[in-house]
This record gives sequence, C-alpha cells and structure tokens, in this order.
Amino acid sequence: MRAFLLALLLLATPAAAQTEIKLATWNIAWLTLKPAGHADLPRDLRAREPGDWTLLRGYAQRLAADVIALQEIDGEQAAARVFDPATYAIHLTDEDDVQRPGFAVRRTLRVIPQRDLAALDLRAGARRSLRRGADIIVEAPNGARIRLLSVHLDAGCREDPFGAGASRDCQGLQRQAEIIAQWAEARRREGMAFAILGDFNRRMGAGDDFLRIIEEAAPVTRPTEGLSSPCWADSRGGRPFISHLLLGGAAREWAVPRSLSVLTYAERDRSYRDRLSDHCPVSVRMRLP
Repeated sequence: MRAFLLALLLLATPAAAQTEIKLATWNIAWLTLKPAGHADLPRDLRAREPGDWTLLRGYAQRLAADVIALQEIDGEQAAARVFDPATYAIHLTDEDDVQRPGFAVRRTLRVIPQRDLAALDLRAGARRSLRRGADIIVEAPNGARIRLLSVHLDAGCREDPFGAGASRDCQGLQRQAEIIAQWAEARRREGMAFAILGDFNRRMGAGDDFLRIIEEAAPVTRPTEGLSSPCWADSRGGRPFISHLLLGGAAREWAVPRSLSVLTYAERDRSYRDRLSDHCPVSVRMRLP
C-alpha cells in the first residue's frame, strides 16, 4: 500500500516548470539627456523632444521583453526615460562613454553583474573610443541561468573579408571577434548557456569571417540567419540584419522555433530615424528549463 501511495504521489507531482522569457536587442541611437551642441555629442545631432521620449517609452512597452540588450545609452537616467524603473533594472558598462552597451532586465528576474568585457574597447581613452561589452548572468524564477553579453562593435566593415590587406576597421572587427570568441569559449568550457546580443555592425552571410571565428570557439545559433530586416524598409524591401542574437550552449535548444520578431515603427517619415532610432528592437523567445 505504501508503495502504491508513493507511486500516486510521484504521478501527481508536476515536472519542473519551464520559464519562458523574451530576449531582445535594441540600439536606441544616441539615447542621451545632454542638450544639442554638447561637447560630447556630434555637432549635427538633434535633441529628442518630449514627444519622442513618449513614443520610445510606448515602443518599450509594446516590446514587452524580459531582457533587452541595449546599445548607445548615455547613463541610467536616459534609460529610465524609456524603461519604467518600477518594471526594469538597468545595468550599463562601467565607463564614461556617451554610447554605452547594457541591459534592461525585468525585476522578476535576478541579475548577477559580471565584469565588463573591457578588451572590446580597442581604443580605450580616445575621444572616440570603442565600446566595452556588458556582461551579466540572468537567473529565472525556476533557477535556470543564462549568461548574456551586450555588444556594439566597430563600424565600417559590414561584409568585407578579414585577413591580410583588410582595412583598419576590418582589422579592428576581427580583433573584437577574437575577443568575443575567447569569452564564448570560456562559457563552453564551463557548460553555461549564453547569448551574445547587440549591434555587430556586420552582415553575416554564409561563410562570414566574423561568424567563423566565433563558431571555431563555440557553436552558435543565429535566429536572423537567412532573413532580412523590415526595419525602415522601403519599396526595395528589407535590409540585411546588422543587429543579431547569437545563442550558444544549451540556449541553442531553448530558443522557440520561428519566434524571431522585429518591432517596426508606425512612424514612416524619415525624420523619425533620428527621433526614435535607425535600429528596431529584434527579439526571440526562450524556454528555460
């Protein structure tokens, strides 16, 4: 009888619940509270008006992601104008740059900050330095963990090959790829699910040099593979993605199939590329066991 009751108890005990989260990346171009003409900003950069901030906050609410990798954020106060502080905690790289990577994380998730991937800033200390990587561990209510790296990489090498004779920008991007590969290899060795998210400033076609360097260190899945972005699409159609989500380790199996989504803006006038962003939020859903 005791064995029978135990069997019934085991059948009645539910399996460990999965936690589904929405993981996104969003470059909110030059998100700053500094006024136009400030010495830290480009001379031709216009300041956002109150209505622009209202629109951005509305899009953040529509996105409704649990974790958003951010780029081009000038401090927590600027981020808080878009992401409700009652709902999201903000983590940014520990540097003074106007364009900082980071994260907005829903407060129902636990955030364990890690040291910045400072090596990504190949020109540290320069007036127009590059950016560090923001590194965190996110823990879901069921205890599942994923390590995340938010990046904004060197521009100017969208698809050109690396190697001998490459431009300065391509040489810099190759070095950044090698640094990220070392980070990914460390996650593979420790058996940690991970994702690298952000503005890579790189189109990644078949056999791409950047992606090859990463995958030699740790296999990754790229939900944007083979797709074009509808962000600011015109009559010619979509454009190649340069913002990506690279999923590694167990995260490759956690991604919900065909869940990639791009939140496009309803405003079509070209002025909104500056008032909102020239980038749209890109997201994917994940089921953490």
